[in-house]
Amino acid sequence: MKCPFCGKIDTQVLESRIVEEGGAVRRRRECETCKKRFTTFEKVRETALWVIKKDGRRELFDRDKLKRGIIRAVEKRPVPIGTVDEIASEVEMEMLRQENEEVSTRMIGNAVLKRLKKVDKVAWLRFASVYLEFEDVSDFEKAIEKVQNK
Repeated sequence: MKCPFCGKIDTQVLESRIVEEGGAVRRRRECETCKKRFTTFEKVRETALWVIKKDGRRELFDRDKLKRGIIRAVEKRPVPIGTVDEIASEVEMEMLRQENEEVSTRMIGNAVLKRLKKVDKVAWLRFASVYLEFEDVSDFEKAIEKVQNK
């Protein structure tokens, strides 16, 4: 670590402490050249995840927005809020594991649908109707057939 006072890179760690509820490490250092002390913080660099919308726009991934969409789908259904959190977390982690920092709304929607289908078929249908942009009753009928056949 480079000394902020003399610019030399020979520094010694005197003390390390976990801070920010485990999200960072605070280190007290001393420069071996000028003997001055300073503090550094070490954090994991979070990768920004960009969502490519249907119209080509890009926006930052918003976990709360994803969660709101799932909550709308499970509204008045016997699905615990903890399950909604699990689905949102699983989808977010799946998207972060992608090699690209950009994911399409299609990838996100399919990941949610896959999980909702296991949890509640009605919630799956509600989410699918918005995500897949159902236009008429025949779209609902096709989706119901699809979910019943599998």
